[in-house]
Amino acid sequence: MESLRMDYRFTAILILMLTMLAFFTEPAYPAESQTNVSGSNTSIEGGYTGGATTYQSGSSSNTTSTTNSTSNVKSAPPTSSAPSYNSMTQDVCAVGVSLGVQTFGLGISGGKHAIDKNCERLKLARILNDFGMKVAAVAILCQDERVFESMIQAGTPCPIDGKIGKEAKELWGKYDHERPDYTTYVKRMKDREKADLKAQKEMTKELNKMDKELLDNTLIHNK
Repeated sequence: MESLRMDYRFTAILILMLTMLAFFTEPAYPAESQTNVSGSNTSIEGGYTGGATTYQSGSSSNTTSTTNSTSNVKSAPPTSSAPSYNSMTQDVCAVGVSLGVQTFGLGISGGKHAIDKNCERLKLARILNDFGMKVAAVAILCQDERVFESMIQAGTPCPIDGKIGKEAKELWGKYDHERPDYTTYVKRMKDREKADLKAQKEMTKELNKMDKELLDNTLIHNK
């Protein structure tokens, strides 16, 4: 009971002190007021002297902003297209060939007709064979080095100067520079010479070894 009374007293004293504080306390005001012509209001306290900030008559404020933008864009020109070339008919051994080159500064294209020699040989040989000229048909096919080589390998050399068989073989051996495969033929002959020379050296080496062994055996028997 005594403690409850003490609580009431403490509460009454606290209320009394808050009431006195509310009556005797004054709000804080700034020492001076300030009026700005331009700008925002700023309160100055503590006895400082404030004034108005104004622009003088005739004064001006200029703001200049300059933006420069430079772009250098390079794009490829239109693609250079190679022209189209077609053969006139199905019976013409002509093939269309075209080419085009394109760069950033220049584009060039062109085309032409090219003759297919192998196609011509086949057509001519077929016509000659139809006319009964079989040797002539074989002779024109022999202008191709692959056909010429295959005929040599088969033992039936291509015709030359009206000669066939053995006589043709002798003439081709005498005038080998007229062969359509002359470059390949010369290379093959040189390779064969190297192979023959190598085989001959190996055979000589083997014979010398056999002679030495025979001589050693003879000396042993004599002792």
